[in-house]
Amino acid sequence: MSTAIQEEVTPSPLPPPGTRLLVTGGAQGIGRAVANAFHARGARVCVLDLSPVPDAPEGWICARGSVAVASEVEAAFARMDEAWGGVDVVHANAGFSMNKPTLELTEEEWRRTVEVNFTGAFLTAQAAGRRMVRQGSGLVLFTASLYHAVGGAERAAYCGTKGGVANLARALACEWAEHGVRVNALAPGYVETALVSDLLARGRLDGAAIAHRSPQRRLVQPREVAAMALFLASPAASSVNGAVLSVDGGWTANGAP
Repeated sequence: MSTAIQEEVTPSPLPPPGTRLLVTGGAQGIGRAVANAFHARGARVCVLDLSPVPDAPEGWICARGSVAVASEVEAAFARMDEAWGGVDVVHANAGFSMNKPTLELTEEEWRRTVEVNFTGAFLTAQAAGRRMVRQGSGLVLFTASLYHAVGGAERAAYCGTKGGVANLARALACEWAEHGVRVNALAPGYVETALVSDLLARGRLDGAAIAHRSPQRRLVQPREVAAMALFLASPAASSVNGAVLSVDGGWTANGAP
């Protein structure tokens, strides 16, 4: 009897070339960083955004539309179906901040935040799931936030929707796993994007306080969030399902004042 120990091949921590990706809110910020990272590794990329995608590489599908409108979400997926025969990874990333005193928050602002941040995430995941369950494979990835786990003054709508997104990921992960579909969420901290820069400039965020609160003493970079998305889409993450993974430099872990 042979006593030789057979080495197992370590799965790749990167998605395979040719991966078919759809990312919402991909014109800038985290979404664009994710699209760029996948493209650099040979993925086929579709971006769904209300805004035009600046300097989109040749071959990208750039779909204009709102994640809050089911027909516009479906139209982006249909373009992928026609061009590439389906989808492998969907990053439901589109969203926006609502930083405003709760007593001043209008019903319209509340509803708009829910429509984009939460309903939009659901509609994107549902369209993806219909395809992935049928093909027996796929990854749905949400962008939650550190505010899925903690509260914050003047963030009622944002905290509520991001908490919902995190639990939506857990629910779908349980439902679709038997069909070969994994569902996870990323929970970024304060990321150095145009959105955060605008809030800092308007005094809606305190940059010094944010840096002090983070053990790393800095903002998260979009490429750092994209790196985690690449890992989750890789064979190395084949059993990561129903997870909400922090990418916040230790912000939520830090209980010190």
